[in-house]
Amino acid sequence: MAMKIRLARGGSKKRPFYRIVAADSRMPRDGRFIEKLGTYNPQLPKDSEERVKMDMERVKYWLDQGAQPTDRISRMLEAAGVLEKKERSNPNKGEPGEKAKARVEEKAEKAAAAAEAAAAPAEEAPAEEAAAEETAE
Repeated sequence: MAMKIRLARGGSKKRPFYRIVAADSRMPRDGRFIEKLGTYNPQLPKDSEERVKMDMERVKYWLDQGAQPTDRISRMLEAAGVLEKKERSNPNKGEPGEKAKARVEEKAEKAAAAAEAAAAPAEEAPAEEAAAEETAE
């Protein structure tokens, strides 16, 4: 039997409350479970001790029995120091979207055009002054 340590949702609409449970992976999310291991209340502030409560002895027991934690539960266990921290890689997440890239290119083109416009009259002005001096003489 493939066991999972996962969240089972409770609470009313728009007011989530989760039980941390050990369940057969074939059972539905809020369905039958083997054992309740704790609770998770995302409504509370992150620094609150009441936000995540777990029976660590039972969690360790189920991990030793081969139960696989879900991503969210593994992050909670990493924060509690039960599991070692995994290296996660999502290189596309930090990359800007197509429209943002286009805006950056547009802005760079405008800045380059403005710099050219500012440099061009400054170069022409001394030449005009020299030409004006020659005609005056």
